[in-house]
Amino acid sequence: MEGMAGTKSRLTWAVNLAALLLVVLWTIPTLGLLISSFRDRDQIAASGWWKAALPAEQNEIFRAPPPETAVPEGAAWVLDGNVFGEAGGSVAAFGLSAREPKAFAPGETATGRAGDTLTVESDGAFRITYPEAPEAGRGDRIFVTTTTPPRLTLENYETVIVAQGLGRAFLNTFTVTIPATVIPILIAAFAAYALAWMRFPGRALILAGIVGLLVVPLQMTLIPLLRLHNAIGIDKGYLGIWLAHTAFGLPMAVYLLRNYIAGLPREIIESARVDGATDFEIFRRIVLPLSFPALASFAIFQFLWVWNDLLVATVFLGNAPDQLVMTGVLRELLGSLGGEWEILAASAFVSISMPLLVFFGLQRYLVRGLLAGSVKGG
Repeated sequence: MEGMAGTKSRLTWAVNLAALLLVVLWTIPTLGLLISSFRDRDQIAASGWWKAALPAEQNEIFRAPPPETAVPEGAAWVLDGNVFGEAGGSVAAFGLSAREPKAFAPGETATGRAGDTLTVESDGAFRITYPEAPEAGRGDRIFVTTTTPPRLTLENYETVIVAQGLGRAFLNTFTVTIPATVIPILIAAFAAYALAWMRFPGRALILAGIVGLLVVPLQMTLIPLLRLHNAIGIDKGYLGIWLAHTAFGLPMAVYLLRNYIAGLPREIIESARVDGATDFEIFRRIVLPLSFPALASFAIFQFLWVWNDLLVATVFLGNAPDQLVMTGVLRELLGSLGGEWEILAASAFVSISMPLLVFFGLQRYLVRGLLAGSVKGG
């Protein structure tokens, strides 16, 4: 018995560690995406998101003004300026060549091949001294290593929501997702009650057909369903995509809710029938309140599926600017702004923010709804 207890304890620790590892693996990318969405392009290019709280170092090349603009000062000719212009910044090191951009510390003097000297201060101010009047030509290159203090900004979100049209897409996605989540729940709840507690011929065959529909690939139904919509006059629009998502979500919804409703205590249903309650009254007053965990579980799945969908939205809604959903806009941004990671990070986090709120708001019902009915059934 002691050996069995020790084995069980080790298994519990292994399961807990595995669960913790999975949580960390899922949380780290999301945290990185959130932090990157508040950083600007230069900070993202200079360092990773895990260094967002530290000053970022970046090697830059500044070209000084032409030598002929130097002014005489005693026996030498001097050229003053600032590598940052009016922007401001901090210099960590500087150099005369790309091979050694950190050869000199701020305040030190570097000597060039022609005898000219260069001094760069930490605030970016530089002075080039020529021993004699310089000839006209291009300005010297100054290689500096700059340090930028950590900075977070909301400009990425302003750009995404206003300039990139994600605000309109956010409303379009809501318009698609809310009805496409509510309609299957309403239909599936009635069907699940009928399959669980009503006796009629062919009930087992209907249930078997619903289970069979769970394994049908969605991609196989897109063209036939689109042709059916065109045949009955349903053009690309919200009605078509609502019906499509309802059809794709109903088998899972009916199966999930039927298992839960069939597991409700038989005594409650029979007592209500003895008291003269009709099936609709039993469904509305008893079954629906008791089935809220299962309804919430399916609502989470359906909401996440519809919100993150791109394929069905592209087929049944179209690609017009006033019809694009969130995933459609993100696809366009990947094509046009493939290098602007700060915009993509902000866009992605705006897209996943609502599913995260829905999941954490209803997650306590998720396990209860999935496990209910797994031991006993009607």
